[in-house]
Amino acid sequence: MTEHAVVIAGGGPTGLTLAGELALAGIDVAIVERRPNQELAGSRAGGLSSRTLEVFDQRGIADRFLAEGQIAQVTGFAAMRLDISDFPTRHNYGLALRQKHFERILAGWVSELAVPIYRARELMCFVQDDAGVTIELSDGASLRASYLVGCDGGRSLVRKAAGIEFRGWDATTSSILAEAEMAEEPPLGIHRTALGIHAFGREEYEIRDGKVVFAGKGPIGVMVTEKNVGATTEPTLRDLREALVAACGTDYGIHSPTWISRFTDMSRQAAAYRKGRVLLAGDAAHVHSPVGGQGLNIGVQDAVNLGWKLAQVVKGTSPERLLDTYHIERHPVAARVLRTTMAQVALQRTDDRTEALREIVSELLRMEEPRKRIAAEMSGLGIHYDLGQAHPLVGRRMPDLDLATPDGPMRVFALLQNARPVLLNLDAPGSLDIKPWSDRIKLVYAKCDDPWELPALGLVSAAAVLIRPDGYVAWVGDRTQDGLQDAMNTWFGPPG
Repeated sequence: MTEHAVVIAGGGPTGLTLAGELALAGIDVAIVERRPNQELAGSRAGGLSSRTLEVFDQRGIADRFLAEGQIAQVTGFAAMRLDISDFPTRHNYGLALRQKHFERILAGWVSELAVPIYRARELMCFVQDDAGVTIELSDGASLRASYLVGCDGGRSLVRKAAGIEFRGWDATTSSILAEAEMAEEPPLGIHRTALGIHAFGREEYEIRDGKVVFAGKGPIGVMVTEKNVGATTEPTLRDLREALVAACGTDYGIHSPTWISRFTDMSRQAAAYRKGRVLLAGDAAHVHSPVGGQGLNIGVQDAVNLGWKLAQVVKGTSPERLLDTYHIERHPVAARVLRTTMAQVALQRTDDRTEALREIVSELLRMEEPRKRIAAEMSGLGIHYDLGQAHPLVGRRMPDLDLATPDGPMRVFALLQNARPVLLNLDAPGSLDIKPWSDRIKLVYAKCDDPWELPALGLVSAAAVLIRPDGYVAWVGDRTQDGLQDAMNTWFGPPG
């Protein structure tokens, strides 16, 4: 039986990110992935949000994604664009990048970190006890781990086998996605009809002046709303043809599909993100409509929140109760995403009353304050964990300030590349004492002339900040150490 400290079921965006986070912390982690390689058939997520780009910037790999994607103002609410170009972040935009490219780049990073991946194998069952989890794979092999994390999608076997409830709402809409050849050229772009929304596009495209310009040849990507909801079988070419005829009056001579799939607006969330030594992240913990592009991004952020906490528990530097903060912090975030996606689905209906409502909401979102608040939420920049302290920066993302340090100019995000906590002291050297935690917290003295500004919040200031490995602020000091020891003890374990 092969042993690892942590086994992750699922090698998609969430599982790969979590594996990278754990590997950076020196944890023996392995992935079990049913695909024989990282190739991904079909269209999944289409881009990265501003906060997801920041997360990878914190690890020094954002440029890898930027080099292959296309920068654009892609933040939106129910297909109403929300411009974030005036937001105080180095990444005041989204990145158009198909999931198959995202996964390939991310898998390359994980490979550099020497994470083993058990490919072409599936987790079949597991048993957890007081000391760990025994996992049986589809090829008959067994693994033993201290912790198992289910990143195995909306139909998660890990969640089901752990007996964790998946509460929420059944689907009200259903759409077919496909890529195929067409005898007739369809009208490329997004279209709204009485039946719902349908769209046509091509794999290759460019974004010019904020508009998508598709290539002139190649297979056609299709999205079309179905008349009926509740199909339990995989969609067929016949289903696709019938849906196109119902929506467009023709099927455009569609033939030779390379893939066909279906998605709905079912919205469900795990009642608990942890049960003993089993945890959930990404779609295994929450599913919802893809409108708004939240799925991949919220999964990545789950992984970055969980990774450093699980690493500290595995190492024994923090007690196991630290893992409870993963559910406490991330469950409300996903609950809010479910609500916002349900609202967007409702706004995309095409009856006259919904159209009237869309007009009013669109007017509101053109106003400065509503735009900033909703755009901060949709871009991931407005996340606020309730850590119980009064300073407005506590529980929010640390801005990527330009610093002057004894070692030269440096950005805040560069201090987080090894996934260690940082105490940033902008006051006099020697004014903060963290010796009992010096083996796990990096103390940095610096000067900063930049204003500290957060999207939808405004200007803040501080003399010192304790930054968690995920980039969120755990403590703010104003020329005193009040509360610092408690914060270090809470988040990074008792003093050594």
